Amino acid sequence: MKVVFKIGEDDPRNPGVIADCTGDNAGDSIGPTADGFETYGVTGVALVSFILLAVKDPSLQRDLLVWIFSMRILMVITSVVAFWINNGISKIKYGKSEDLDFEKPLTNLIWIASVLSIAVTYIVSYFQLGHLGNNLWCILATIISLGTIGAAVIPEITKVFTSPKSGHVQEVVKASHHGGASLNILSGFVTGNFSGFWTGIIFVLLMFLAYAFSINISGDLMSYSAIFAFGLVAFGMLGMGPVTIAVDSYGPVTDNAQSVYELSLIEDEPNKDEEIEKEFGFKPDWEKSKYYLEQNDGAGNTFKATAKPVLIGTAVVGATTMIFSIILVIKNVLGVNPAEILNLLNPYTILGFILGGCVIYWFTGASTQAVTVGANRAVAFIKDHIKLDPNAPKKADPKSSVEVVKICTQYAQKGMWNIFLAIFFFALGFACLASPAGIGGRDAVSLFVSYLISIAMFGLFQAVFMANAGGSWDNSKKVVEVDLALKGTDLHDASVVGDTVGDPFKDTSSVSLNPIIKFTTLFGLLAMEMAISESFRNMAPYFGIVFVIIAVVFVWRSFYKMRINDTMDNIVAQYKK
Repeated sequence: MKVVFKIGEDDPRNPGVIADCTGDNAGDSIGPTADGFETYGVTGVALVSFILLAVKDPSLQRDLLVWIFSMRILMVITSVVAFWINNGISKIKYGKSEDLDFEKPLTNLIWIASVLSIAVTYIVSYFQLGHLGNNLWCILATIISLGTIGAAVIPEITKVFTSPKSGHVQEVVKASHHGGASLNILSGFVTGNFSGFWTGIIFVLLMFLAYAFSINISGDLMSYSAIFAFGLVAFGMLGMGPVTIAVDSYGPVTDNAQSVYELSLIEDEPNKDEEIEKEFGFKPDWEKSKYYLEQNDGAGNTFKATAKPVLIGTAVVGATTMIFSIILVIKNVLGVNPAEILNLLNPYTILGFILGGCVIYWFTGASTQAVTVGANRAVAFIKDHIKLDPNAPKKADPKSSVEVVKICTQYAQKGMWNIFLAIFFFALGFACLASPAGIGGRDAVSLFVSYLISIAMFGLFQAVFMANAGGSWDNSKKVVEVDLALKGTDLHDASVVGDTVGDPFKDTSSVSLNPIIKFTTLFGLLAMEMAISESFRNMAPYFGIVFVIIAVVFVWRSFYKMRINDTMDNIVAQYKK
């Protein structure tokens, strides 16, 4: 709409502005908050399951469980304390500043919270686990602190690719200068791909260091201590959870503040300057107000982007612990040595890896298709109802705005049902096909385990790529608008197109991969236990075939029942008018 009708981004006459504000709240605040809460639960379940399955001594089980829950409570407290400290520092440093880098207070908050969390982790671990000997308290505190450090370092890496000041974002702007929207989009793809590499390297380093420290944990205390270490890394990252959610929610607040400002038409109200000066003691500078709002929105875009890799990373790293709990269930129920089955020499392992990649790429397409169809319907409605008469009142039409929100909500819900049911039946179907009663006997068990690992690995890199590509497109538009002051130009039009592509990337598909990974692994524990049970395993492969067929039907529906309701003849007729 902005490009087609040459109107402002938050022009009150556009019925889509309210839907945009609603979507910001849902996609950038409510969604990630729900993801964070869910990750807390799933990672906690994974660690508790591991302790009960891999630790034989009941007294050690008790000590570790109490320690885990103590860490969870104390990390929330340290996040609150970090808010207070950062608030005081920010008032002292920036309270009287005319201009400031809005990213700095948010960055300070993350690092203050991480330092406090690490300090508290060591202190509490010493008092709760110090009596166990062999420096176990120090090893576990160090491993969990690696995750806390990761939750602070990953945002710094993400800013390299999404901050308005970053070379990658400026490269997107430069590509748009002569190449228009096409090169804007291609340059954003480059940014997303590079970010996937460096973010992956960070995860490898964190998990390798966790493994290196876990080697010092005696096998008499627990089996497979490296897997427990991976779960603790995810748990340490979650220690920054309240702060991560806070800086993520900062984004939609700043975005919607700018929209509310435009929708209010406060500059056009008569005698408003005098009224503000009389009531608050200063004369408003509207141009400066808009500059602050837009600059703050750029910082919000950056930190919306920084939260996503942290949340998806905790889901993936935590999933490894949950998957291992599934492996222990297989070991105990079937009485097999997992190393003899779960290896690359087993054909089912390769098949499972391929199936996981299939599902991730289908999911990305299906979620984006739901956005595409819903947006198309919303745009068609807006074109028919937008009122651009210069003599008409320049204000929002509540009835049209509500209808746009309704259209977007309906298509989101319709797409959600197809996707969720397909994911549900795929997990159930592949678990049943992994029954030892199938072709290949016990080798088939590897199918589902490798499927879960593949979902986590493919999901991690797909999510990071899409989140950071979207963030770079978003802030390249902000650079054009704020730093270059080139609104309304061809360069701005190109950046608007890139930003529009980036929205489903960063706010739909990438963040939705988080619950997909967690649901699949958590539900997979139950599904696999059912599939290999002695009473059901012989029937499981037949049920598996039926469940996979049902899932494929929903995959088919996710495109062919979510298509744009138009015909080629109608399109040609519209252009020939």
